[in-house]
Amino acid sequence: MATPPPGCPAHGIGPGGLRRLYGPEAEDLGAVYEKLRAEHGAVAPALLHEDVPIWVVLGHAENMHTVGTPSQFSRDTRLWTSLQDGSIKPDHPLMPIIAWQPICCHAEGDEHLRLRGAVTGAMSTIDHRGIRRYINRATQDLVNKFCEQGGADLVSQFAEHLPMAVMCEILGMPEEYNDRIVQAARDMLKGTETAIASNAYIMDALMRLTARRRAEPMEDFTSHLINHPARLTDEEVGQHLRVVMIVSYEATANLLANVLRVVLTDPRFRAQLKGGQMTVPEAVEQSLWDEPPFSAIFPYVAKQETDLGGQRIRKGDGLIFGIAPGNVDPRVRPDLKANMQGNRSHLAFGGGPHECPGQDIGRAIADVGVDALLARLPDVQLACEEHELRWRASISNQHLVELPVKFAPKPPQDVMQPPSANPVPQQRATNWQAGSPQPQPQPQPQPTATEPAAPTPVATPEPTRRPGMFRRLLRWWRGD
Repeated sequence: MATPPPGCPAHGIGPGGLRRLYGPEAEDLGAVYEKLRAEHGAVAPALLHEDVPIWVVLGHAENMHTVGTPSQFSRDTRLWTSLQDGSIKPDHPLMPIIAWQPICCHAEGDEHLRLRGAVTGAMSTIDHRGIRRYINRATQDLVNKFCEQGGADLVSQFAEHLPMAVMCEILGMPEEYNDRIVQAARDMLKGTETAIASNAYIMDALMRLTARRRAEPMEDFTSHLINHPARLTDEEVGQHLRVVMIVSYEATANLLANVLRVVLTDPRFRAQLKGGQMTVPEAVEQSLWDEPPFSAIFPYVAKQETDLGGQRIRKGDGLIFGIAPGNVDPRVRPDLKANMQGNRSHLAFGGGPHECPGQDIGRAIADVGVDALLARLPDVQLACEEHELRWRASISNQHLVELPVKFAPKPPQDVMQPPSANPVPQQRATNWQAGSPQPQPQPQPQPTATEPAAPTPVATPEPTRRPGMFRRLLRWWRGD
């Protein structure tokens, strides 16, 4: 068999002997990152698509320094030498990620404070108790669509839908939630031939929403964004709505799928262990360490010549904020199998002035959505071998292709009724609250509706299993 010539993408090695972050040899980027760490340490030189040079920040501390030191590193891509000298062509495959936009993610100084202030100000008006109740209802509605079938794909039928339903509700356009907007949101980040059309479809919906709320404000995120003292233009409002929707959607869809996989496969969650247990919120944090929704964000650009991780970084050099490799830095996690319970120092939500402002919403969707699904389908289990699961990966993220599950068929439930009101089968072998004793079945008072205007749920005559202490605390915490 002929050997590929030096510099061929099949080698994974490009000009200057640098490793490529694309091509056949980069299908497992985690392995590439570990090779770079072994060869160069905490910061390594590499090549993006079309052999554009970039630094990959691999160390946890070095990543935190990069995102937390705006005097040295900027998100303004216009400062990137590779863009200025034409090395990155307008048709570069990563241009949708690289291109500068007049949004808070790429702004600095006073402009960043103005735009970011409007976004965080609108975020602060979100009714978190109300959103948790909405997540419950949206989960029940989705489960109703497949509960009678005894099986489902929890990626395409649940994880890809629940975040979009919630985001449409938060933004103030629940009528726009449908299969098409879900598909468009996933498509526009893949760089496909239809990505531009998908982006146009979403922007059309968001600009129509902006016009409606400019004329008739309501108590939703969009209205508060429009009415913020920063006085955003319609174009600024639409662009920031897109950022909030798409980033929140993509990150939370990936997080939800990953948490469900942990719940279905990790013995620390599914089985009682000596002296240890894993709750749903802990499974969320473990997933944020092991499988962050975004594995990398780029570029950050050096504003001046500086040293980072033993490397000399020139002014105008681009850097990758390495979330996934930073989370497995051996200086922080010498044992990758160790439980990270209670440790939130992962890089999943970034840091510094551009830290994700919507992380609490993402956690709530994963926490409440998974808990509500398990209450409806307490006997759910993986319908394939764990090693058969497949991921689709890019330089920015990776997500499960599908998560097939099986369970005993269940009847649909009134979406206004709390999901935990369903009787739990007494013969259930799996204890979702790992590490706690199985409670004995006891009659339980009929729960009341979670919303003031909701109709009173129909009484359920069958006795139900009394919930454990954690579930009672969780109900109180989320306002049920």
